[in-house]
Amino acid sequence: MAETAPLPTALSTSASPLKRAKNKPGGGGGGGGGKKSGVTLPERIIKAVGSSKERNGLSMFALKRALEADGYDLQQNSFRVKTAVKKLVESERLVQTKGKGAAGSFKLNKEKSAKCRL
Repeated sequence: MAETAPLPTALSTSASPLKRAKNKPGGGGGGGGGKKSGVTLPERIIKAVGSSKERNGLSMFALKRALEADGYDLQQNSFRVKTAVKKLVESERLVQTKGKGAAGSFKLNKEKSAKCRL
């Protein structure tokens, strides 16, 4: 008798090796790669607003300029700045003095910033 290779009884229903390679952490397929060490964006925003001498608060434009001077890449992350400012206003760490949403001027909330320091 001649021996033949065993035939596969059932085809695998899992993802192909190409698809699995994309989902590995650290890969180029959007699988994350770990968190970078350093100062987070909300911490940078609070630092910039806190160091401002403006009486009515720091405008969004001035905030973006301050972040850019600090070395933050606004070309890639402009939307993240808006989202972070909105969340800081919702969590009451920043107070919005003018405007709506992410537009306007922002000040530190004295009550919240005294209770919890970064």
